[in-house]
Order: sequence, then C-alpha cells, then structure tokens
Amino acid sequence: AVFMPVSGFLSDKFGTKKVFIFSLILFSAGSLFCSLSQNLTELVIARMIQGVGGSLMTPVGKLALIKTFPKKDLLKAMNFAIIPALIGPVLGPLVGGYLVDYLSWHWIFLINIPMGVLGIALSLKYMPDYKSPIIDFDLKGFLIFAAASLLLSISLELFGNTVHITPVLLVLLSGFLMLYFYYRHATTDNNPIFPLNLFKVRTFRVGIIGNLATRLGISAIPLLIPMMIQIAYNQSAVISGWIVAPMAITAMIGKSAVIGILNKFGYRATLMTNTFIIGLLICSMAIPAVGASIYWYVPIIAILGFFNSIQFTAMNTISIVDLRQYHTSSGNSLVSVNQQLAIGFGIAFGLIVLKIFEGDVKLIDDEIHNAFRYTFLVVGALTILSGFIFRRLHFKDGENMT
Repeated sequence: AVFMPVSGFLSDKFGTKKVFIFSLILFSAGSLFCSLSQNLTELVIARMIQGVGGSLMTPVGKLALIKTFPKKDLLKAMNFAIIPALIGPVLGPLVGGYLVDYLSWHWIFLINIPMGVLGIALSLKYMPDYKSPIIDFDLKGFLIFAAASLLLSISLELFGNTVHITPVLLVLLSGFLMLYFYYRHATTDNNPIFPLNLFKVRTFRVGIIGNLATRLGISAIPLLIPMMIQIAYNQSAVISGWIVAPMAITAMIGKSAVIGILNKFGYRATLMTNTFIIGLLICSMAIPAVGASIYWYVPIIAILGFFNSIQFTAMNTISIVDLRQYHTSSGNSLVSVNQQLAIGFGIAFGLIVLKIFEGDVKLIDDEIHNAFRYTFLVVGALTILSGFIFRRLHFKDGENMT
C-alpha cells in the first residue's frame, strides 16, 4: 500500500513495460532472499523487497490493460485478468500446506521464482510500453499519503496480534490524521498525486466507497473459514485448504457468467443484488449447528465463490469506467491502494468481532464454534448493509463497457 501510489507516475515516466518487468524482478529476488533467510530480521527485510515488487506489479499490469483495450472490450479483459487474484488466496493455503508438510517452508517462496522468470520472459515479448506526458512528481503528497498508508497498515496488522488496544488506536488515528493532511495538501497543490476531482466522477466515487465497505465483510471470510476448521474442528491446514478449494472452481464458473449478467441487468442492479446475496451466504455459515460436519460448509463456500467472482469483476471495472485518459494512471493507483487497505480492514474487522465473542476466558470447543457462528452473522450483516451504497449508481452506468 505504501508504494502503490507511485506506480502510476513511474509508469507514465518510464513506461508500463519497464516498470512491470522491474516489479517482477524485485518480487522474484525478494522471494529468493526470503527462502535464504536465516533469522526473522533477514526474513522481514526480504519480505519488504518482495512487497515493493508486488505493490508495483498489480496496478501497473492493470493500467496496461486499461490503456490497451477500448471500453467495450475492457470488461472481458479485466474479467479474465482478475482470475489469478481471485483464486490465488483460495488455493494458496492449500498449496502452501502441502509444501510445508511435505517439503519445507522455504518452498512457499521458491515456487514464486520460476513463475517470476516466466512472467519476465512473457513481458519482454508481449507487454506494451505505454508512457504519458510527464508532470512534476508530487513528492510531498506521496510522502504524506505513503505515511498514511503505512500507519493504517501497521494498525490493521496490530489489531490481530495484540491485547493492548490503546497503542493500536493511536497508530490508526495517526493514519487517518495523515489522510486529512493529504486532503489539505491536495486542495492547494497544482498536481497532487491523487487529484481530488477524481471523486467528482460518480462511478469512481461509488466504486471506491463500495469496494471499501463491501470488502470489510468479504475479506474476512478466506481467513475465518480456515481458522474455524483448524481451531473449532481441530483439522489440519491441508484439510481446511480442501474445504475452501471449491470456491476457486465456482469462481471460474462465475467468470463465464458475469459478462452476460452485467449485459442483462446492468451494474447497479447486479452490484446491489449480488452484495445482498453474498451477505446472506456469509450469514448462512452460522446455520450448521455446533458439532455439525464441516462438509455442511462446502456448498455454501462453493456458492460464495460464484458470487464473489461476479462482485470483484463488477466493482473493479465500474471504478474506472468513466475516468478520463489524464486521470487513468492516478485513478487506477488509488483503486489499487483502496483495495489493499480494504482487505486489511476486512481481516482486522473479522478478527476483532471474533475476539469480542471469544471474550477473555479460554473457551471449550462448542463455545469456540459459537464465537465463529456469531462472527459470521455480524460480518454478513455488514456486507448486506454495504450493498445499499451501490444505489448511488445510475441505471445506465457502465453501459459503455457492456
């Protein structure tokens, strides 16, 4: 989240191809250093290198798609490109579980290297190299926004790993204070890194807010389900990975249906209805009684994967549908930052709700299961409420992409 804001400027100055290849090199090198780490300090430094590469890779790749395809073809292109980001978090724990159980933890990172080399080779041959007229880099705005992103990210990480809430809240409030300072800066600077007039575009504004609110609920589920299976059901990481795996299969099915659904019903109706359905599905995870077989969750998880697929494609494309060409780079970078922070907020929110229902006493198995059930109800209810944000869209919004 810290380096994502600069991705648009770097792409405009050096070209999407060079920056994308550089990000792949950084990510692959960081993965190699992670596997060679001998202590925690070395691992943290290596992860930072890996993180910088990843923070540039996603928005630059998406920016290249936006600039390559006309609006009428962009939905199909984005729908296809989102697949790895959708199924990766689902299949990652399963693959990682096998790698750790049967090889070693080093292979969690080593597996990235051949993929990175393949990506570099393909990028050298196929990646377009788009540049834009250079404007002065808003260094002050970048530093303020990067500080805000860093503080918010740290606070979200601490929420799930500390019992002392006061320092965490201070870090969180400091992050929001830095966002306010950025707002003050952007109102006076001629070329802010994220122009405030981006938010005058209704589809962008609704997409950003809706993405943030919806992911508060959705983002917690890929964490809560494996946790419940491993803690409440005393199952291994591999078993929890297999229980969640059907979500990846149905997500692929959802990709084949989303374009037809958006063509028929439009973005407004699709996003509202789909968000409500996802919220109800999350709530339904509280239905299986304490001690019920874990396989009762499989059909719910599978159906959830289908509707998640529709949700992410629709949210990601409506946010950039009406951006002018001179706002494409900055708007795309802000969408990426927003998504990253929204995922962090969602995970933190899910963990906080779970901790509230767990309380301070050590729970027995049935009580732990009930804590997860109540958490699903709260997270699902929040997701349902977030669906009303998409009422701000007009019925014809997104027609130029369908």
